[in-house]
Amino acid sequence: MTVLGTRALNRATLARQHLLARATSSVRQAVAHLCGVQAQEPQEPFIGLWSRLAGFRPEHLDDALTGREVVRTHLMRRTVHLVASDDALAWRARHDAMLRRRALGAHGRALAGVDLDELAAAGREVVADGRPRTLSELAQALGDRWPGTPRRVLGELLVTALIPMVQLPPRGLWRQRAGVRNLPLATWLGRDVESLPGGDGDPVGQRLLRRYLAAYGPASAADLRAWCGLAGLPAAVKAVRGELVVFRDERGRELLDLPDAPRPDPGTPAPVRFLPAYDNAILGYHDRSRVIDAPHLGLSVAGRRMVLVDGRVAATWTVRGPRLRISPLRPFTDLERRAVRAEAQDLAAFLGDDIDQVHLDAAD
Repeated sequence: MTVLGTRALNRATLARQHLLARATSSVRQAVAHLCGVQAQEPQEPFIGLWSRLAGFRPEHLDDALTGREVVRTHLMRRTVHLVASDDALAWRARHDAMLRRRALGAHGRALAGVDLDELAAAGREVVADGRPRTLSELAQALGDRWPGTPRRVLGELLVTALIPMVQLPPRGLWRQRAGVRNLPLATWLGRDVESLPGGDGDPVGQRLLRRYLAAYGPASAADLRAWCGLAGLPAAVKAVRGELVVFRDERGRELLDLPDAPRPDPGTPAPVRFLPAYDNAILGYHDRSRVIDAPHLGLSVAGRRMVLVDGRVAATWTVRGPRLRISPLRPFTDLERRAVRAEAQDLAAFLGDDIDQVHLDAAD
């Protein structure tokens, strides 16, 4: 069985994440290909898409959100993602059990004595009028029925787990600081959330697996689980195994992949890329060693914006006032410093005229 080294896996990830070469896709096409874009920080998707799409401008994402081509919703790992509207409708039911389980894990004691199905039914009655509501407004409408439960917990449970909801624009638009107003997904899109199909083999899970491998493979079942939060999708993996190719990594783990997916030569040059906070190019794996070194793993869950140099996390970056500051995690060669500065200047121009300084720190 072919063994794929870390650099081979790195180049495969970069190619499929549109980080080896910027794609010419539309926002909707890119978000669909990436199986969603992490969006818990509302402005971060603009940076992630700028690093992946040729000619990307902020109004392209604004138009996709207001045009209902993509939506902001709680889905993978119970975090807010930008998801293509068709995918949100098709995937939501498959994630319901996971969303409930994680919500209970976060608020289990506070929800003692609360029947979740009863709470969901009460919430659907509240939102049936089609009026967008904040979490506080939802909580206020329900609090009297469960007086012993913190109202915010009731509202959060409805929004993140019990009712498929979207966060409406202007939340998530370029340079908007709007609060969250929630509306049922089906109401916003004018189409019902798809029911889970019957039959064996987890058909929706099979589609999720194929889509995940197209954007993240080669990958293990543990990587798949880490990305979506679902329990490994064993029935789906078993059902499609015959159409996949299998590799091993250098530690002997089994990696699955689509036969015709790109696996570039490990020697393929990789350009500098600036990643936003919580980018799924890193968080989309259980084993993140293909992109980030072990000493820096904590950065991937701490909301730090990162810089890829030769395809790997090599620096963090911040914006403070007029300055874009890059802090290397290792020494850079002169050629690398020039490449990092050049990409940083382009990013500063994208972010706006108020950023007029790029500062590259010396490595510790």
